Amino acid sequence: MYILFITSMKCDSHFIKVIDNSRLGMKKILAFVGMPASGKSVAASILGESGINVVNMGDVIREEVVRRGLEPTDINVGGVGTDLRNKEGKDAVAKRCIPKIRAADSGFLVVDGVRSLAEVNCFKKAFGSDFALVAIEAPLDTRFARVQARKRSDDMKDIDALRVRDDRELGWGMGEAIAAADLVIMNTGTLDEFRKKVLDMVGQA
Repeated sequence: MYILFITSMKCDSHFIKVIDNSRLGMKKILAFVGMPASGKSVAASILGESGINVVNMGDVIREEVVRRGLEPTDINVGGVGTDLRNKEGKDAVAKRCIPKIRAADSGFLVVDGVRSLAEVNCFKKAFGSDFALVAIEAPLDTRFARVQARKRSDDMKDIDALRVRDDRELGWGMGEAIAAADLVIMNTGTLDEFRKKVLDMVGQA
């Protein structure tokens, strides 16, 4: 297991050091993974507010939903995501994100919404030792309370729908991706507590 922390330098000021017993590497791409409403996008937004570029993998799917002339509901977004992965491979969305990441030309960048080990491996193949993965975890009841509060058009209307969403994303390989994370952040408290954990992680608290 790696120990992750992010420190700062002048110009392109953020990077992650990943340390184990055998190597020291610099990480420039930090990806968040977690079950629906665990706090992935909130963590990315917290870092985005500090000026770090964010690429949202869900936005890539929503762009495809709009391109197909569909409403951005949970069923349509999930269906298009599944269709892309069935037709183009389990790493289809990650592949579509790679040009966006490279176009950002950023010294440090956050990727929000990894959903499978295939996507993790795709990013590692593209970016090698510059890539690191952080899992955000929270229990089902806590996550559903957040779904009710955020009122997003593609969100679940009841807790059973959230369970269906969980099962769909686990079917994409979410569990394996979470298990592959270099670091886990528990998000069971208040927003301020979570913000502090995220900023502590990147050395900005």
